[in-house]
Amino acid sequence: MRVRSLITTAALGVALTVPAAAPQAVAAPRDTTAPAGCDATDADIYAPPPATVQGSPGDLLACRPAKLTNIPGDVPMRAWKVRYVSTDVKGARNVVTGTVAIPAAPWTGDGSRPTVAFNPGTLGSAERCAFSKQLAGEYVDMYEGGNLNLFLRAGHAVAATDGVGYLSGQVHTYMVGANAGHALLDIVRASRRIPGGTLTADGDVGISGYSEGGAAALWGAQLAASYAPELNVVGAAAGGVPGDLKVTAKQLNGSLFAGFLADALVGLHAAHPEMPFTELMNERGTRAVQDVRSHCLFGTLAAFLGARVEDFSADRLTLEQIYALRGPGGVTWGEIVDRQRLGAGIGVPSSGARYEIGFPVFQYRGWFEEIIPHETEDATRRRYCDAGITTIWKHTYPAEHLTTDWAAARDVTNFLGDRFEGRPAEGNC
Repeated sequence: MRVRSLITTAALGVALTVPAAAPQAVAAPRDTTAPAGCDATDADIYAPPPATVQGSPGDLLACRPAKLTNIPGDVPMRAWKVRYVSTDVKGARNVVTGTVAIPAAPWTGDGSRPTVAFNPGTLGSAERCAFSKQLAGEYVDMYEGGNLNLFLRAGHAVAATDGVGYLSGQVHTYMVGANAGHALLDIVRASRRIPGGTLTADGDVGISGYSEGGAAALWGAQLAASYAPELNVVGAAAGGVPGDLKVTAKQLNGSLFAGFLADALVGLHAAHPEMPFTELMNERGTRAVQDVRSHCLFGTLAAFLGARVEDFSADRLTLEQIYALRGPGGVTWGEIVDRQRLGAGIGVPSSGARYEIGFPVFQYRGWFEEIIPHETEDATRRRYCDAGITTIWKHTYPAEHLTTDWAAARDVTNFLGDRFEGRPAEGNC
């Protein structure tokens, strides 16, 4: 496994050198808050949020036209950066950014043009890492422009969220499930409110993401019925999914990919600042938090290569000891981490499950996966199968973690395209 890990790290390094909470149902967004035109500046899009965020989830707060230079292939399209209202893990309104792209070619399928709600894989936690900035060529540390090319060439619109925490002065709430799922669903709502845009409320919605994005995609799938019941979600594709963060953290700790664990620790604290964290740090830990806040993907991986969580606290706390720490009301870090586990409390429509899913799900991983433990990916798939959800499972891609994202891209596009065309799905549980 270590050899494969070294190969992956080398591949990432080459890529770097290339220039270029309990959910509740909410009402559909109102039409009274849409901006008169898409004339916001970049500073407007990424400005710090107000002390109190007004509006309904999916309300469009600002937009500006964008040229997505990091989507290859010169697909004719119209695109915008967007700033919109969403809901955080504690049920409060927050502000999120993202990108909407609509092919210029007319939609020739049945009904209205469908939209793919897309969450990127891990990009890092610094402000400049935002997917919307990278797609527009303002910084290059990402690897999924080609995936979006396939959606757009198929005629599908793309609503790609940055995720929570890329406004000025913020840090990304990495791996916080409710934040991710809400932001993913709300950018679809916002995409239909762009002045001069052509997306309509009756268009089908597909959900897609890999790695961090795969976790977000399943959270979007689990939350769709209760949080955004007006969206006609017809399928979700999720690959490389870290379905159980405790299982994943155990493997990442001390590994070549410990940077992902660092992102998760800082991201969870950003969403739960009331929990013990900063006061636990030694000098190295304080510096580590700043490293997470200032680096994107490859810089974070380099900064934390082989790092162990025990090295960053004054008392050399292990993961298990951190999980046992209590915050206000007696809740532990372990309980908060367990709340991010995917596939818990799911069921089919009318089952009475907390998260009802009424559409097919495609889950996948690479045969040579070396970052996310096979055990948690396979267990997430089993939970979906056991709940009776139509699940298509593929784990035979001859690739490791990063390259599986690309290897599966056409299968993902075809899976969602079939759902948009109304073709039935047959699971292989």
